[in-house]
Amino acid sequence: MKPTPGRDFLDRFSLDRPVVQAGMAGGVAGGELAGAVSAAGALGTVGMMAPRAFAAALADARRRAPGHSVAANLLIPFIRRAHLEACLEAKVALVVLHGGLSVTWMGSLRERGVAVFVTVGTREEALRALGGGADGLVLQGSEAGGHLLGVEPLSHSLAGVLAAAGKVPVLVAGGVADAQDVQRLLDDGAAAAVAGTRFLLTEESGAHPVYKRRLVAADETLVTLLFGVGWPLRHRVIPNRATERWCANSELGPPLVRVAGRFSAPFGRAVPLDAMGAVARWQRPGFPLFTPALHVAGMPDWAADSTALYAGETVSRLHDVIPAAQAVARLTPADM
Repeated sequence: MKPTPGRDFLDRFSLDRPVVQAGMAGGVAGGELAGAVSAAGALGTVGMMAPRAFAAALADARRRAPGHSVAANLLIPFIRRAHLEACLEAKVALVVLHGGLSVTWMGSLRERGVAVFVTVGTREEALRALGGGADGLVLQGSEAGGHLLGVEPLSHSLAGVLAAAGKVPVLVAGGVADAQDVQRLLDDGAAAAVAGTRFLLTEESGAHPVYKRRLVAADETLVTLLFGVGWPLRHRVIPNRATERWCANSELGPPLVRVAGRFSAPFGRAVPLDAMGAVARWQRPGFPLFTPALHVAGMPDWAADSTALYAGETVSRLHDVIPAAQAVARLTPADM
């Protein structure tokens, strides 16, 4: 078979399936989920959390998937040296940097033998990441949920990014709900497909049960800046009381809230990552200051109406909560 970036990617990380689980932060993609995905032959990814919890989750994922590759996802504004040390201690195969480009963090990982991919939304971002030494790219389309870098549908952005990448592997995120979606992206030149919402809706995901039930029942999403305290990034979410109250005139949210989000960015970089989750417990739908924290297991049920309920556009096609191994199977093309 002629070598391709996709085949090389699977071989490099000893994967059986061209499927990558998105590293959803805050405890949603913990060791249980990432380990189950990797054990099923795909690439499980531990999402970023406070350093001690992050290290424990990485170790848990490795225990659950012995002999399989495990990845980690790091959000650029919140990285601490302890996060890198946790990745090195766990011997992760791959780190995905999301939310910007840091040549310093990238270099620290690569010089210790860890492959680093960078999430991008445009061809220009792809070229900057490659110029900075990225081993690969994760192209995020505007269809994706969560912390949104994608500004165009994949149908508009994929060809240009693939051309810029050349032989460098490009993983593709956005609109991935089933095996047909994965096969289409592979046919278009992706090395593998990245799925988020499908893996959030698994038994092993750390999302709150109420959050999962809301996603199962949802049929629409919106892109907003409402949940921007500490990290003023666009987010794709499903509606809740907070968005219904504050996004009626504009999905992005009230202008003053957007300004407050921009000025709060230094706060987000300065405080410990777990502080956002603590602040989220005090959020209420009627007061328009919301962090990007997710609704995770252990939080009150009512927090579903005052936290970001991240989901991609695929939420309208996903209507069940299943084991992670079954999700991997559903995403795997028939001839693999």
